[in-house]
Amino acid sequence: MGSCLSGAGGSSVPYAPESSSGSTKAKSSSRKRQMRRNFSFESNMEMWLHRIPGRMFLNGSTDVASLFTKQGKKGVNQDAMIVWENFGSKADTTFCGVFDGHGPFGHMVAKKVRDSLPLKLSAQWELKVSSPDGRSDISCRAIGSMNSEQTSIKTVEDVKTFPNHEQSESHSDTILTLKESFLKAFKVMDKELKLHPQIDCYCSGTTAIALVKQGHDLLIGNVGDSRAVLGTRDKNNSLIAVQLTVDLKPDLPRELERIRLCRGRVFALQNEPEVARVWLPNCESPGLAMARAFGDFCLKDFGLISVPEISYRRLSDMDEFVVLATDGIWDVLSNKEVVDIVASAPRSIAARTLVETAVRTWRLKYPYAKVDDCAVVCLFLNSNSSSCASTQPASKEQIASPQENNS
Repeated sequence: MGSCLSGAGGSSVPYAPESSSGSTKAKSSSRKRQMRRNFSFESNMEMWLHRIPGRMFLNGSTDVASLFTKQGKKGVNQDAMIVWENFGSKADTTFCGVFDGHGPFGHMVAKKVRDSLPLKLSAQWELKVSSPDGRSDISCRAIGSMNSEQTSIKTVEDVKTFPNHEQSESHSDTILTLKESFLKAFKVMDKELKLHPQIDCYCSGTTAIALVKQGHDLLIGNVGDSRAVLGTRDKNNSLIAVQLTVDLKPDLPRELERIRLCRGRVFALQNEPEVARVWLPNCESPGLAMARAFGDFCLKDFGLISVPEISYRRLSDMDEFVVLATDGIWDVLSNKEVVDIVASAPRSIAARTLVETAVRTWRLKYPYAKVDDCAVVCLFLNSNSSSCASTQPASKEQIASPQENNS
């Protein structure tokens, strides 16, 4: 239920770099000027982002989405969220994301990723569409079986979710191009955080689930332990929950193996035996409760990665909505409960209803624990208003198979 135990910045970790005490006044002045320029640029960028039509990052709703976040009892709200309709100036394309920050500056990291990752994804997507030959080098590294960075992208020929063999080759290429854009955008995002002059990401970071829906195609890039769940109908027309992503915890066998090969340690504390955490080789810190994240550079040499697990789903008329939420929701509610709550609420307040239910459940289940921050995005997949208040409660819960999720 916790992400990071470090209560301070780099000073709590022996590997933290120390600033030079012999810096000259000229260098100090130059640094200050550069910081002022960076601050001015980021302020202008934020103002520009706030004016973009169809981009939402505050509590509210649109015709197709509902967003809500609530601060917990641990301090500043470190969760962030976004819905961006007509993403990349593409018709019928929506970007959604939730980000759960952790560490002393986690709120700043989450906000930065919320603002910058969509821009990087859009830029990479546009670049690969306009220069198809430019994707050959990343294809060679990214496609195939699990590589050293543990990506889960596969070749187009391995895609099992296409409903029939009549899907055109150009459509398959489009899906692969978007997958590659996700991989590149996440890589560039983490590099930018490492070099950021104003946000200390050494012992701070964020999870991320980023989703792009274009027509009937749904792609998700996931790092960390936030989650995406689909509300859909089975053959009996009962509403069921299908988990679209895997919570990337440190004790997952594939994650555990990578971390240990990199000399990181994974174990749980005695007072919370159910929470596996990542620790430095010779230091009882930082105690990170996830195997992948943006930032957290104190652990990047010891098994933590920011490479997303990529999932794809071809949507059908039976699919009604997708819920993206940070672990403050999933720690206290099951997939089935989440789908029930969203299906029974009016669309305009679906996310708020879910968050408020989770907060009440936190107080009942863990009366002595601090309620976690919560952030939710509900993306509705059809225009049928009756789907907002389903008369049939969810009766089943599923987790999509690896073939369906990662193809």
